[in-house]
Amino acid sequence: MKSLSFQIPDQIDLSEYDFKMAMAVKLYETGKISVGQAAEIVNLSKSSFIEVMKNYGSSLLVGYTSDDFANDLKNA
Repeated sequence: MKSLSFQIPDQIDLSEYDFKMAMAVKLYETGKISVGQAAEIVNLSKSSFIEVMKNYGSSLLVGYTSDDFANDLKNA
């Protein structure tokens, strides 16, 4: 796994955990990584990551369209 280092201004109240969660959520939302990889970034289980995503304005169903749902129902 790659390691990156960031510097942010002192007046920004952001913990390392919050930064990692925000990045993991965004990378997941954009399809760059899987939910498992996102969970690994913040050292959480998949189920814990999915639960915590809502605190960062996201959910597992980001990008899941009504057409996706209809196809899933048809294939079920």
